[in-house]
Amino acid sequence: MKEKKVELRVFTIADWEKEERYLQKRHQEGWKFEKVSMAGLYHFVKCMPEDVVYQLDYNEEGLQHKDEYVQMFKDCGWEYIQDFGGYSYFRKPVSEMQGKEEIFCDDESRLDMMRRVFAGRYIPILIVLMLLILPNLFEQLQSSEADAPILLVLFLILLVIYGWAAVSFGVRYWKLKRKTEK
Repeated sequence: MKEKKVELRVFTIADWEKEERYLQKRHQEGWKFEKVSMAGLYHFVKCMPEDVVYQLDYNEEGLQHKDEYVQMFKDCGWEYIQDFGGYSYFRKPVSEMQGKEEIFCDDESRLDMMRRVFAGRYIPILIVLMLLILPNLFEQLQSSEADAPILLVLFLILLVIYGWAAVSFGVRYWKLKRKTEK
C-alpha cells in the first residue's frame, strides 16, 4: 500500500477556507498533510484517520519574527506545518480542542487577515491588471496585425480571470465586513 501521495489542487488566494476543509477531509480519510509545493502539489503521508482541524493564517509581518509567531500558536496547541504563498499552515486534532477552536478568535480578526491578503496579494494583482492587461487589451482592439485576434482573446481571458478573482474576494470581504458591523 502506498505510504505517500501527491495531489494536484488549485486554490485561489481567497480560497483558504476551502483549502482548510480539503486538508481536514484528507486527514479524516487517513492522509496527513505534509506540505504544499509549487503548482499546487499537495504532499500527504498515510496515517490513521483522525478528525484534525487545519487553519491558515496570512501574515507576512509575522514571518519577519517567525520564531515568536510560531511559538504563539504552539502555546495554544497548534502544530506549525509550513509557510507557502504568504500563508502559514497549522493543524490541531479535534480531540485536543475545547469547543469550536480557531486561530481567529472573532470575525474582526478574520477580517483583519482579509485586509492583509488584499494588501499583500490583490493590490499587486490590480496593478498588473491596470498596467499590463488593460493597455494590451485596448492595443489589440485597435491592431490590424494577423495575431491581434489571438492576443485579444488571450487578454480577454486574463481580464476575466483577474476580474473574477478580484470580485469574488471583494464580495467575501464585504459580507464579512457587514457581519462584523452587526
